[in-house]
Amino acid sequence: MELTLKGVKSREEWEKAGIVLPGYDIEAVAEATRKEPVWVHFGVGNIFRVFLGGIADTLLENGAADRGITCVEAFDYDVVDKIYDPFDNLALSVILHGDGTQDKKVLGSLTEAIKAQNEDEAAWNRLKEIFAAPSLQMVSFTITEKGYALKKADGEFFGFVEKDIENGPEKATGAMGIVTAMLLERYQKGGIPIALVSMDNCSQNGEKLRESVLAMTEEWKKRGFVDEGFAAYVNDKAKVSFPWTMIDKITPRPSEKIADELEAAGVKDMQPVITSKRTYIAPFVNAEGPQYLVIEDDFPNGRPALEKAEKAGVYMTDRDTVNKSERMKVTVCLNPIHTALGPYGCLLGYDLFSDEMRDEDMLKLGRLVGYGEGMDVVPDPGILSPKAFLDECMNERFPNPYLGDTCLRLCTDSSQGLGVRFGVTVGAYVEKYGDAKKLIGIPLAIAGWLRYLLGVDDKGNTYELAPDPMAAEMQERLADIVIGDPSTLKDQLKWILSNENVFFINLYEAGIGELIEEIFREEIAGPGAVRATVQKYLA
Repeated sequence: MELTLKGVKSREEWEKAGIVLPGYDIEAVAEATRKEPVWVHFGVGNIFRVFLGGIADTLLENGAADRGITCVEAFDYDVVDKIYDPFDNLALSVILHGDGTQDKKVLGSLTEAIKAQNEDEAAWNRLKEIFAAPSLQMVSFTITEKGYALKKADGEFFGFVEKDIENGPEKATGAMGIVTAMLLERYQKGGIPIALVSMDNCSQNGEKLRESVLAMTEEWKKRGFVDEGFAAYVNDKAKVSFPWTMIDKITPRPSEKIADELEAAGVKDMQPVITSKRTYIAPFVNAEGPQYLVIEDDFPNGRPALEKAEKAGVYMTDRDTVNKSERMKVTVCLNPIHTALGPYGCLLGYDLFSDEMRDEDMLKLGRLVGYGEGMDVVPDPGILSPKAFLDECMNERFPNPYLGDTCLRLCTDSSQGLGVRFGVTVGAYVEKYGDAKKLIGIPLAIAGWLRYLLGVDDKGNTYELAPDPMAAEMQERLADIVIGDPSTLKDQLKWILSNENVFFINLYEAGIGELIEEIFREEIAGPGAVRATVQKYLA
């Protein structure tokens, strides 16, 4: 069986293998979408395909939509070449349940894949054509938190952003430059309204996207690339809206074991690939069943009937509810526990996160960060119970052994999320109590992340760090710290713990900077010091 338009015509073979095929005409949907696109998405990796692609598939299956999603990649073009094109834009969803059962379905909702590459004239012009289409209602994003960042920790523009600013819209290479350039095309073709919808794991994600688009617009206006009319268009929320969202679905990297199982069942060419940009991806996506997408209902040109995907975890609501839902998840119930335990998992020799969740010390730390500290300041969104959400994470989702989620994956891009995952709660404690000295779990988590950056585990074995845009700089700054000699720790941590661009707050002024330094000092005492230190502070 081949995962292609031709291959899925042999329905009996797929059904015999336990794989559900689309009940709609895939090719007709693709053709209708090419003619009148309604939904464009930037960042076409794993979570997009299995979650948002799954939502679009649900709408197509129940007759609530007749068009799918136009897929745009602005960073890793290998994904289009190796995962979309060879498989006719089809994806295979594999949902992994805690009892070991799987739900497998081919998704036909990803109708077109485009490289947002200005050097490719045909692709660039096609992207312009799509953005100029009156039918286009929403542009969504899963490009990770770093995808919206224009400036480094020191406040200076990244090099590629500087080039985009100086070279103008037609030469844009970064995601924020590209989308702003496409908005310019839409403005020039009539200024039809549009919603730009961040679906990344960061609080107030819509505001982050808006700030970056407005910043690019302002810089281009200064240089004469765009006029005041375009700036007014982008600033007019009735023309260009930036709804806030909360998205949640644990999507580990593709499992080689599942690839082998699919091939054993007769599906060809399922093995994962690693792209030149270090994206680990496959023709299939494996993920957990639970999923949540809470969206601010602010779409000035209309939108797909997303409310009809409620069974797929979609909630259409207002901004305040989205904000509370996002804060509940990103600052208390899920991401902080991932970011607290991921580094310690690497330090303590765990590969799978589900195995780490059976470690009594780590379970205790996770419960302290979530129940003990986060719940004291968590907002209640009303549509979701924070306690029930955290219970589901701790008791069902995190321990799921079939997910295959790794501790190292949880460390990916950690530096970009520390402010959201820990800094917000630290700030809430300062606001509520005057300082954050009540906290123990979060300081332990931050110290553990810093200790992880040394690349040596608690037994003295070295490991490679997960991808992170600040990893090299941090390792360089910590290079003269010697494990086994705590006296080598002097003031190396102050540059990060006081950096409000990273934590959103100066941790020394919050009253926990010195505590984090002390925990870190104890954790570099020698072999076994990490475990002993965690046990000491959790006693």
